[in-house]
Amino acid sequence: MAQVGASAGDSRHWAAVNEATCVAGMRLLFWVCRTFGRWPFRIVLYPVLLWYVATQPRARRASSVYLARVGRPAGVTGVLRHFGAFAEAILDKMLLWGGAFDFDRVRLHGAEPLLERARRGQGTLLVCAHLGNLDLCRALSLRTPGLRVTVLVHTKHAQAFNDVLAQLDPKSRLNLMQVTDMDAGMAMQLSERIGRGEFVVIAGDRVPVSPNPRVALAPFLGRTAAFPIGPYVMAAVLGCPLAAMFATRTGGGYDVHFEPLRDKVVLPRRERAQALAELAAVYAARLEYHARRAPLEWFNFYDFWHLPETDSPDAAQ
Repeated sequence: MAQVGASAGDSRHWAAVNEATCVAGMRLLFWVCRTFGRWPFRIVLYPVLLWYVATQPRARRASSVYLARVGRPAGVTGVLRHFGAFAEAILDKMLLWGGAFDFDRVRLHGAEPLLERARRGQGTLLVCAHLGNLDLCRALSLRTPGLRVTVLVHTKHAQAFNDVLAQLDPKSRLNLMQVTDMDAGMAMQLSERIGRGEFVVIAGDRVPVSPNPRVALAPFLGRTAAFPIGPYVMAAVLGCPLAAMFATRTGGGYDVHFEPLRDKVVLPRRERAQALAELAAVYAARLEYHARRAPLEWFNFYDFWHLPETDSPDAAQ
């Protein structure tokens, strides 16, 4: 099967792409925004973006491939707008943790049924995506009664940016849990949190950091892509409901959508691969829907359609 890797020109794992490069100048841009406002920030931003697009061919090609798939202009102007949206999201993260974010701009959709479950002591596993601004969920958890959230992350590749957020507000790290290596102790912690009615959030659109990642294959934007099976295996082990969460910028605010996927995840031994593939396909379909609604909000700047060598016992072939 032909792969997008030939056109994107980079089959490196996403964790090998240093996202901190793009945010190296964000301290200055953050100061410009805090001092002069959003429009002066944008005026200063685009010369920085032009430099970045000119010096980062892999990210530029990945953006162009994605934009073409989602039906957006894939030339230099389109790529600049894509990276501009990324910079706006980074700025909002910094404003959020710097105490200057207007939470009245955030609209929650579908959260109440999950909150009601949480009040009864039943937590939910939320599958998120690198679409929009995941930090809104973490920050809202500090301000919304009943919305207690633990976000499972792989942050080593973006340590510089996370250090910037921590300097703005040490609380930015309070509910993060590193999951490069999942073990029994961590699983027990998560089970306890689910049992207290908390939410556990894990990304469903980046394959695990391992030589032979366990993935399921699903259609996404017209081509087969690999999706991690970890969220669905974890939901089955924890015995909790599974839902998707998408937080995208629309107009001058953000819409945070919570969508139920399964009340309970069951993985039959004989049909395990098929069940995982079905769950990944359902998630991929919802991700595609929201990516088409907010196409510039997709922030996976690597060859997403490159199919890795898979761990066949758990992968959908």
